[in-house]
Amino acid sequence: MYDYFLGGKTNYAVDRVAAEEVIRHFPRVETLARANRAFMHRSVRFLAGACGIRQFIDVGTGIPTAPNLYDVARQVAPDSHVVYVDNDPLVLIYADELLSGAPRGATDYVDGDVTDPDALLAAVERSGCVDLTRPVGLSMHGLMHFVPDDRDPYGVVRALLDRLVPGSCLSLSHCTPDFGAAEWERISKVYARAGTELRVRGRAEVLRFFDGLELADPGLVVAHRWRPEPASGPSLATDFQVSVYAGVARKS
Repeated sequence: MYDYFLGGKTNYAVDRVAAEEVIRHFPRVETLARANRAFMHRSVRFLAGACGIRQFIDVGTGIPTAPNLYDVARQVAPDSHVVYVDNDPLVLIYADELLSGAPRGATDYVDGDVTDPDALLAAVERSGCVDLTRPVGLSMHGLMHFVPDDRDPYGVVRALLDRLVPGSCLSLSHCTPDFGAAEWERISKVYARAGTELRVRGRAEVLRFFDGLELADPGLVVAHRWRPEPASGPSLATDFQVSVYAGVARKS
């Protein structure tokens, strides 16, 4: 569905039907998706540039949509390494697209579930692509609103960060009902009918994911307000249209 919202072609009939229903309830969802994707691009450039990060773990990769995280990182730092993580078997089918064009050993894909952080990081380590004794950029974009409260979403993020060395960074975006609760209630029902639980969270709840970390300026903001750049996503959109909080923080 996310690929469909972005105007991609790598989606299936069942995705398109559900996505069109979401669009009927919340026509601005395509703006949301583009703003979230643009935030990912800007945050990766920031991490690879100002923060000097050369290794990334992209959790909840999804079906490939160009440019992917490695494409963006290597524009700043050609020596970047990226491990993509997802537990959707369909993503595995398209994994070769994520890995194409990269030097051997610079990218890898592993099958991992964010709600099992120990197994996820063990799979990342086995890949040999990322060295966990050096700082890592942990990318969790548009992911945690699919982790319900009973799966301990905050504990999951903390467990991942606990294994990363100081100097590592978390880049996270999360859908919020703060600007349209009624619309998000309807959207959540659409996702539930499609077999996916959606738990959108308010700003204070999203901010908890960054507990103990040093938030980079401008802090946790609606995605299009995070270090906007010319021609980088729908910069003239409203907070209501975007409805995604985003932030980047460093582990000290």
